[in-house]
Amino acid sequence: MNAVEIEEAVSDLAAAPFDAAEFPYAFLAAFGNKKTTIDRLRSGATNASDVPGGVLQRNNLHLAVCDKGKVRETLIALRTSPKTEKGKVKFLIATDGEDFEADDIASGEGIACAYSDFAKHFGLFLPLAGISTVRQVANNPIDIKATGRLNKLYLELIKENPDWESEARRHDLNQFMARLIFCFFAEDTGIFFGSSLFTQTLQQFTDNQSSNTHEIIAELFRAMDTKLEDRVAGNFRPWADAFPYVNGGLFAGTTECPRFSRIARSYLLRAGELDWQHINPDIFGSMIQGIADDDERGSLGMHYTSVPNILRVLDPLFLDGLREQLTAAEGNVRKLMNLRRRIASIRVFDPACGSGNFLVIAYIKMREIEFEIVKKLRTIYESEAKKKDDPNTWIKLENFYGIDIKDFACETARLSLLIAEFQCDARLIGQREACLNILPLKKTGQIHCGNALRMEWAKICPPVERPVSMEFDPASPTSSRAIEDFPESLLPTDTETYICGNPPYIGGKKQSLTQKADMAHVFNEQESFKNLDYVCAFIFRACGFLGENAAAALVATNSVNQGTHVPTLWPQIFDTGCELAFAYEPFKWANSAQNNAGVSCTILGLRKRANKPKLIYSTSTKRLVSNVSPYLIDGSDIIVQAAPSKLHQLSDMITGNAAYDEGHLFLDEAEAVSLLQSFPDLACNIRPVSGTSEFIDGRLRFCLWFEDDDKDRALNHPGVGERVRSVLNYRINGGQVAATLTDRPHQFRYRNQCRRAQILVPQVSSERREYLPIGLLGPEYVITHLAHAIYDPSLVDFSVLSSQLHLAWISTICGKLETRLRYASNLGWNTFPLPPLTPTNRLDLEHCAKNILLAREANFPATIAELYDPDLMPENLRRAHDLNDETIERIYVGRQFRNDTERLEKLFELYIKMTKAETRKKPAKGAA
Repeated sequence: MNAVEIEEAVSDLAAAPFDAAEFPYAFLAAFGNKKTTIDRLRSGATNASDVPGGVLQRNNLHLAVCDKGKVRETLIALRTSPKTEKGKVKFLIATDGEDFEADDIASGEGIACAYSDFAKHFGLFLPLAGISTVRQVANNPIDIKATGRLNKLYLELIKENPDWESEARRHDLNQFMARLIFCFFAEDTGIFFGSSLFTQTLQQFTDNQSSNTHEIIAELFRAMDTKLEDRVAGNFRPWADAFPYVNGGLFAGTTECPRFSRIARSYLLRAGELDWQHINPDIFGSMIQGIADDDERGSLGMHYTSVPNILRVLDPLFLDGLREQLTAAEGNVRKLMNLRRRIASIRVFDPACGSGNFLVIAYIKMREIEFEIVKKLRTIYESEAKKKDDPNTWIKLENFYGIDIKDFACETARLSLLIAEFQCDARLIGQREACLNILPLKKTGQIHCGNALRMEWAKICPPVERPVSMEFDPASPTSSRAIEDFPESLLPTDTETYICGNPPYIGGKKQSLTQKADMAHVFNEQESFKNLDYVCAFIFRACGFLGENAAAALVATNSVNQGTHVPTLWPQIFDTGCELAFAYEPFKWANSAQNNAGVSCTILGLRKRANKPKLIYSTSTKRLVSNVSPYLIDGSDIIVQAAPSKLHQLSDMITGNAAYDEGHLFLDEAEAVSLLQSFPDLACNIRPVSGTSEFIDGRLRFCLWFEDDDKDRALNHPGVGERVRSVLNYRINGGQVAATLTDRPHQFRYRNQCRRAQILVPQVSSERREYLPIGLLGPEYVITHLAHAIYDPSLVDFSVLSSQLHLAWISTICGKLETRLRYASNLGWNTFPLPPLTPTNRLDLEHCAKNILLAREANFPATIAELYDPDLMPENLRRAHDLNDETIERIYVGRQFRNDTERLEKLFELYIKMTKAETRKKPAKGAA
């Protein structure tokens, strides 16, 4: 269930007669719990409550229905129940059918209301459905209610007017919905005079059969597009003439409206019943974005990006600088006026704007800073008995630019900016003044519909050129005119443009054919770019757009700064003359989508190379650094390239053995046991096999392993001959590589083996683990191509691979598969910077490796997955790893590193020295 469906279900429950016995289960059903789950609770099988009348669902809620007047007492009993803590519940709820109280255990927030009103607080409980929420969503359900009613209206209009869903009419329908939203908002905020003017007009003048609803709305739209002095010629009915002239392009163009069914009219009037003045333009915009999109309608916009996350982008990009300038301008009229002039000249551009969240928040925050300037100026002028302040904003919506590929998103972005402007006016200069200022509408945000990767950004947001630079000076003869007429008379030469946003990520393998064509277009058909994430094209286009007075900050997946993305993308970025001005260390970019675990992201701040401060942010700190490297550490712009040979003196690592057999040479445990029972002569030909999953999860798997001269025996053996012949058939038809192996269908393509022992290195490992879970296996094992292998290694190899130091390196250099660590031997192992080891160093590391292996053995039969679960890791194993980390890190700096940042900075420093030394060793071309 999405949030809109939940709101409807909870509202229906609150409106229905109270059933004490059924309420707990009906409440859970309203939040999407399956019937089987509820039946098990009802039977008592999973209900762990110890409170009378209580239902406890583990990890979710502890709810109790009580006698009249006992709600507070029951909530206390729920709170103090030992079962509550043991069950790790999120919410406590108590009700008697008249009163309703609840606690959010995590936040400490609570609600107390009449039972009939509990549906108004449904947003608090959305985590019960796996939907994480931000405070605005939880505390203000109007956004979700409005989205639900508009969604029903939209679907009913499509049902009644199927031709309006066609490509030719889609824009008209989207524009119609945007006009409706504006009317609902305008009648509830005083923009339209009178109470509920729009909704009441529809109620009074549209008939119950809805045959004329489209005509009435069309006439209202025509009136709102006609100036008052032209109304007589327009021959308007009195009920239409009561509406103001709106202008601003919102009602320009066609006034044709879709036809309404009785149901559609009902949905329209129900939408008008809501109090639209409390709409959050950033949240609501995200939600209604899904209405016109079949692919997104299931979530109905519950991909809302929270304001704190948006400010992670906007604050370091330019808002922090404005605030610092505001602090520095305290009490100085000239500085305050010049700052106001600067803010008014700033342009914000989101090339993947969606419903306009980033633009809306940028506008709101700029207005707040401007208002602080006005207040400071007012204080100064009042002390000097002067009246020169101008409370009206100088910030124009036309300075906010956006591109989105979806038409309705563009309509929503324009409307969201209008709503944000009015709400800022109402909050900062007063509701009455806001209503007087808004109509007729002025030019709104410059939002363009199209493919941002195919459009010329410089045409969307063109460079600004002015011949003369001017600053405000109170002693100047033009100073008073500057205050009154700035937006028209003093246009600056140094207009600043800031690109921001959260473009679509989309990995190379998940891109559509159109998106792949976009990538090829941006990167000039270069083959090496086909595996880059889609967001890389936006980053590259932004760098090509930037000039001296421009900067960009874009959200990107952390893969952009890891693995093969770095050597592929970042040289091209540096060639544009750009650098990283700031960056965030990777973090979870979670929104309020259902069951969304969050994507591991970073924020990249880009500008033309400049001698200015550079910063690296974490979730709680920021550091001033000498340079932000493409790996997001304080270091040079050196890029690690995959290497065919090692920088260090440890053993060689290669990929395990690929079979090219379509699975016919592999056996599960039961098959292996059965074969050995029936054919004991195969004992030397059935060997345990291990790749990544087998090793980590402790699964037993086997393979057939024959020597070169065993071909005839294998082909004709009654137990395995059919398998071997199936391998032959597969290889004959299996492609170019497989066809080269038809002369030995009884064998893997590769047959690497050890004499004494072998180290298995997983190709993929959970990012939760604090150490890379490698294995030391005996010679009887066959390591598959789904893992890497070191044959006949030293224990020093094992020690290095087991260290946090090596994990930090490969996490950065090799990149990730989704969020999991991905290992590549030529990129992670061969490039690993390791100082020369003394004999004593080697002995110490070998000792540490033995301790780790002994600790694992002591915890037998725990699997590697269990041993290296950070919540379950045995203490003796953790101590063994701690000693290993301390021993190896002392070789580098004589002490343990404080954190991964220090580790990486040292490793890159050493990598640069070692690669330069390797370059000096190589003979020049043509040398003997």
